[in-house]
Amino acid sequence: MFSSLQKIVAQKNLELLEVKRLSGGDINDVYLLKCTSSDLVIKLNHADKFPGMFEAEAEGLSILKASESFRIPEIINCGIESEQAYLLLENIEQGAISNRFWTDFAEQLAKLHRSSNSRFGLEHSNYIGSLIQRNSHHDVASEFYIDERLEPQFSSVRKQGYSFSDLDSFYKNISEIIPKENPSLIHGDLWSGNYLVSSKGEPVLIDPAVAFAPREMDLAMMQLFGGFPAKVFSIYNEIFPLTENWESRIPLWQLYYLLVHLNLFGSGYLSRVEQIVKSYS
Repeated sequence: MFSSLQKIVAQKNLELLEVKRLSGGDINDVYLLKCTSSDLVIKLNHADKFPGMFEAEAEGLSILKASESFRIPEIINCGIESEQAYLLLENIEQGAISNRFWTDFAEQLAKLHRSSNSRFGLEHSNYIGSLIQRNSHHDVASEFYIDERLEPQFSSVRKQGYSFSDLDSFYKNISEIIPKENPSLIHGDLWSGNYLVSSKGEPVLIDPAVAFAPREMDLAMMQLFGGFPAKVFSIYNEIFPLTENWESRIPLWQLYYLLVHLNLFGSGYLSRVEQIVKSYS
């Protein structure tokens, strides 16, 4: 593997000195590459198994960076070497959370969400975990959420033998509940594992699943597994006020992420999915 990694960094006129494994899982292996003039991070996976994943991630990082909100790792290179797809990124030295960190996070999230577009969606599909995430364009938030987020996941879980009988009334009801806001640029998978703290105390976002989408989706994901203090949401709401009763809609947006987890990890998420569907049906 060292020789393959050396070929990758040599394209940027660097010499590889040391490789340190950072993490690995069902999707990607991640390594710290110590090179002659800088340290880099590389993500690897099987090119045939997840086609276009890293190209979509690189595009998502670029879109986030263009919003001039959060710090985003620089993209060094993206390609295929020895049947391994790779994404080569700037290594961001990590530090401790400062007193201003969560205020900065809320301010930058509001700035990110103020980045808008004429329609919901994106020019290309991307991934949420190892699942393809469709992003066809829609003019209406509820249509985007139902057609591009919920229905593909429900379709997948049906193939696994799960059944949901109340979806027609559920879709009708949520169409009336979802706010008629403009599309916002969202991170799309904003749980606590997808931000870093830089050595300067800055919030840094990684591993996006971006789209122009309802902004409450990011807030819902932040609350699904915890890791974000209440002050983030209150500061955010002061800067970029949310539509009335936004907290009551959190389970509706969490449904998408729970369906993703149901598809990826199995029946442990089924009861919560059923509960949310029933509550809106």
